[in-house]
Amino acid sequence: MTTLVTNIARLVTNDPSLGDGTPLGLIQDAAVVIDGDHIAWVGETSKAPATDNRVDAQGRAGLPGFVDSHSHLVFAGDRTAEFNARMSGRPYSAGGIRTTVAATRAATDAELAATLDRYLAEALRQGTTTMETKSGYGLTAADESRALRVAAARTDEVTYLGAHIVAPEYADDPGAYVDLVTGPILDACAPHARWVDVFCERGAFDGDQARAVLTAGMAKGLLPRVHANQLTYGPGVQLAVELGAASADHCTHLSDADVDALAQGDTVATLLPGAEFSTRAEWPDARRLLDAGATVALASDCNPGSSFTSSVPFCVALAVRDMGMTPDEAVWAATAGGAAALRRSDVGRIGPGARADLVLLDAPSHVHLAYRPGVPLVSAVWRAGHREV
Repeated sequence: MTTLVTNIARLVTNDPSLGDGTPLGLIQDAAVVIDGDHIAWVGETSKAPATDNRVDAQGRAGLPGFVDSHSHLVFAGDRTAEFNARMSGRPYSAGGIRTTVAATRAATDAELAATLDRYLAEALRQGTTTMETKSGYGLTAADESRALRVAAARTDEVTYLGAHIVAPEYADDPGAYVDLVTGPILDACAPHARWVDVFCERGAFDGDQARAVLTAGMAKGLLPRVHANQLTYGPGVQLAVELGAASADHCTHLSDADVDALAQGDTVATLLPGAEFSTRAEWPDARRLLDAGATVALASDCNPGSSFTSSVPFCVALAVRDMGMTPDEAVWAATAGGAAALRRSDVGRIGPGARADLVLLDAPSHVHLAYRPGVPLVSAVWRAGHREV
């Protein structure tokens, strides 16, 4: 069955050759033909072919489904008290990530799956059609591998993050924990993941430890990505570029050498403004990265501690308001940029052969995502050709 979505006021294709020659490849008064799970045709409404079904977009804007390339959705428990204290200027001495680790270990598989399903559905209603998620709240072979099994049954992209923090049991012997992460835990997890990640940061894993984690994962066939330079300047970005990681995520504290490395390599700088919003931290400087020629992605970093939002539109608005991005750049980063951060060519664009992920906004232009922050503008979502919203 083929479906024609017609009368789209302005369509973002992310293909300059299909539209106006800009990176967004905009087409005015556009139409899209969906054939099964893929896009079969894109062009002006007046030139649309006949199809089995027809949907009138009634002058709404269209764009690819958002590609959220960084989230932590396999978890249990709640950290409201931590957030409330932080926002109230009060000291709080609970365990942070360790609090979530304890709750996640105690949860059943069914409870973890239900939580993941809840937030995937929440993200889908806001236009996210491709979602990456990580382990990292188990920190044992059994708990990390079950997190990845739960995720692999439900999400597009799954990442092994045994090196999120040092497990509480190894607080006095981090080297022994790195041995576990690169040995038995990796062995249990590698069959269920595509990616290996590490939190390369003061208080988590240093450059040498991060290198050991990533190279061990790569030896098992996993592809690298890195939590890099979030809290301080450090070696994470340089390590990511050196190892050919698909993405260096956070990128808040960057030296000139870090920016140059990202601009000259093919590692995507994935910015996560929800984390800065939720912690009142310094904003990443997207303008500096873009002007240098780096590829930038935007993602939610949805997690229960430092960025508890599944809304990519909210992150787009933050990036425009506080990180120096134009609306066009932010929308590209949240779609095509996310696809680049996952090394995917089938998502993040609207064009023949792409997966049929299409979002319609209750607005005439994609600019309204930043222009009307906090407003639920998503009115329809197709994922792999199936209408979900």
